[in-house]
Amino acid sequence: MPLDLRRVTRAMLSVSDKTNLIPFAQALHNHGIELISTGGTCQAIKEAGLPVLDVSDVTGFPEMMDGRVKTLHPKIHGGLLAIRSNPVHQASMLAHGIGAIDLLVVNLYPFEDTVKAGKPYDDCIENIDIGGPAMIRAAAKNHPDVAVVVEAADYDKILAELDAQDGSTSLPLRRALAAKAYARTAAYDAAISNWFANQLGQDTPDYRALGGHLSEVMRYGENPHQSAAFYHSPEQRAGVATARQVQGKQLSYNNINDTDAAFEAVAEFNPAQGPAVVIVKHANPCGVATGSSLRDAYQKALACDPVSAFGGIVALNGRLDAEAAKAIVEIFTEVIIAPEADDEAIALIAAKKNLRLLLTGGLPDPRSKGLVLRSVAGGFLAQARDNAVVDDMTLRVVTKRAPSERELADLRFAFRVAKHVKSNAIVYAKDGATVGIGAGQMSRVDSSRIAAWKAGEAARNAGLTESLAKGSVVASDAFFPFADGLLAAAEAGATAVIQPGGSMRDDEVIKAADDAGLAMVMTGFRHFRH
Repeated sequence: MPLDLRRVTRAMLSVSDKTNLIPFAQALHNHGIELISTGGTCQAIKEAGLPVLDVSDVTGFPEMMDGRVKTLHPKIHGGLLAIRSNPVHQASMLAHGIGAIDLLVVNLYPFEDTVKAGKPYDDCIENIDIGGPAMIRAAAKNHPDVAVVVEAADYDKILAELDAQDGSTSLPLRRALAAKAYARTAAYDAAISNWFANQLGQDTPDYRALGGHLSEVMRYGENPHQSAAFYHSPEQRAGVATARQVQGKQLSYNNINDTDAAFEAVAEFNPAQGPAVVIVKHANPCGVATGSSLRDAYQKALACDPVSAFGGIVALNGRLDAEAAKAIVEIFTEVIIAPEADDEAIALIAAKKNLRLLLTGGLPDPRSKGLVLRSVAGGFLAQARDNAVVDDMTLRVVTKRAPSERELADLRFAFRVAKHVKSNAIVYAKDGATVGIGAGQMSRVDSSRIAAWKAGEAARNAGLTESLAKGSVVASDAFFPFADGLLAAAEAGATAVIQPGGSMRDDEVIKAADDAGLAMVMTGFRHFRH
């Protein structure tokens, strides 16, 4: 691609984020570039002792309507949109006294930050930028002649070219900046449109826009031949995207996916009700437990499937302490994620240089609304987050025997876990800990048998002769289409069952439970997770 150099003689600066503004403006001035600016940006440049024209001096009109109208003027947009090689455009500029603007530097009103801060409706509306996106789009359209910058991170790119090209910019840079500019305005409009949809209670608006900001480029995706990147959306939900990585090497694509799954699962357990730990492998929990301490909960979770836990992700619902850290680092672990950590725990983990430690500052609310997306050929699926919580459900006893208090507590625990296991999901639990998990099978009876087998394996690993499933309860994420899955659980030693219900064979399944002496409750809520 030819360089097609364009000298910068005049620059327009209008920024809400004033990071490195003055050094950048000073460097432009040193190149002999005339500066035009607006409002607070203009004032900041003047206070730095640099010559600058207020936009009102260029347009001949004052800012008006509380700043809503200031740059929407032919002397601004003509200067951005005029094709320099077009004689008709040049004649129009001459006839109307329009000067060329060769560099536009604009970042937008902080709409996303205003929403994030929970500001009132009217404040959010006032932080919708109009002139900024209009100028950005105009400059980007005319990128053969004009360079456009939408964030301070690109100041150095502009200055490097001005230094290297004797005050000019190249077409490759202008083209790249134009592409970024349109992506930025698209993401900005996406944030606004999605906010409006939420305000109006529209779950399925006619158009659904998506936007995100690049956080990091990954080494690869799920497999080495796939490229991948991590983008942050405007949603400020505690988790991987908002976490501070205290130590360890870069997270991989799979690490991020698994860590998100682990932290969302552990958030189901309110820390006010006690410590909880989730261990995840390949996006599925392989061990979940509550305990008297985080160390106790971790050891109980690990006992469920210590083989799968090797190289897994550990999520905690409370402040990581030294005792829990000592236990976790005894086996190879990829990531630990927690709201907080003690200094002693951080120091212990520091000895494992490749172990990543993420601190989020809080837990996500399992009841909060949100959007879940999945791409398909030619489009994407969008659905509301599964924010159903078992504590809010009315459990209907459908068998002759009602569950005991101990069984009921374990049934609720198991159903919390089943929500985060890939369907078809079967979870055996006892005394606030999983003892067998069957995930992602094509038939529910296979999931039930696999979970029972894992409970037996866990017992053998612990040197026990009796399966951990003996005396457990079992949760199913969806109804039993036939009695066989339930009977497999009974054969494994389960004494009580929790499931959504709703099968055309519910009566058959209930009778099988009664015949086996099981207690069974139905929730009326399904937790498919594909």
